[in-house]
Amino acid sequence: MVDISIKRRLQDDMKEAMRARDQKRLDVIRFVLAAIKQKEIDERIVLDDNQTTAILEKFVKQRKDALEQFKAAGRDDLVAKENFELELVRAYLPEPLSMEQVSVLIEQAMKEVGAVSVRDMGKVMTILKPKLQGRADMGVVGAKIKERLSE
Repeated sequence: MVDISIKRRLQDDMKEAMRARDQKRLDVIRFVLAAIKQKEIDERIVLDDNQTTAILEKFVKQRKDALEQFKAAGRDDLVAKENFELELVRAYLPEPLSMEQVSVLIEQAMKEVGAVSVRDMGKVMTILKPKLQGRADMGVVGAKIKERLSE
């Protein structure tokens, strides 16, 4: 199987949703593609999969934040909508890594840069970010690195 880009998968799925007259799915995919296109136009570049993944992660984070707010407000109709959008977009993100895999990568990065204190955290994050983009929650990773460097 040929590995196709995330953007190509989104475009293909948009066409499929149009044929199936699946308006909910079509709206979400169009919204994501519009965000990708906007970034490409703004920066006058063609996004690769890592940059596209960053946009998808931002979308997922926004959906999670909205989901919490709608749950707190008791808006079950909007909670269902946000859950649908969240699951749809997550399908385009790379397979998440387990905490054990993340820990191994953190250890490797720390050895690579010779990190010994919290001040070296930025160096470790610089190495890890491209490897973990879309595959782990960077907030959790940052906390884990900080914890390791504080020992």
